[in-house]
Amino acid sequence: MEGPAISEMELQDYEPVMKLWAKTPGIGLSGADQKEKIAAYLERNPGFSLVARQGGVIIGAVLCGHDGRRGFIHHLAVDERHRRRSLGREMVRRCMQKLRDAGLEKCHVFLLVDNSEGRKFWTGIGWTARDEIQVLSSGTEGGWGSCCC
Repeated sequence: MEGPAISEMELQDYEPVMKLWAKTPGIGLSGADQKEKIAAYLERNPGFSLVARQGGVIIGAVLCGHDGRRGFIHHLAVDERHRRRSLGREMVRRCMQKLRDAGLEKCHVFLLVDNSEGRKFWTGIGWTARDEIQVLSSGTEGGWGSCCC
């Protein structure tokens, strides 16, 4: 059997990609993953996000994009029956090449603290956990507290 085919993620891939992400431990989905939000992300970052297909079925997916300064990878997932065959590594390699081609020198991935399998994958391909950085988040409707800026 021929190996998986990796191609650009398109909006028509949304439903099977969401099914893959939803069944993958360590993937944290939120309102930012609604179809219209993913459509906007794909439009803003054309060609960066990828899917892998085997026999026409999506078995891997990754969101990738940038803000003009730093690259970001989100929701890398490979169906567990197809893991340990370098598919995740190849999708990351292609994302990183797209980011390099866009002139970016650094990329970040957000990993849930309890995602030990994800941490093992990322550190296993040479990524470094940054203990000196902490992510803080706020909704755009609030969270300003007593900020005076």
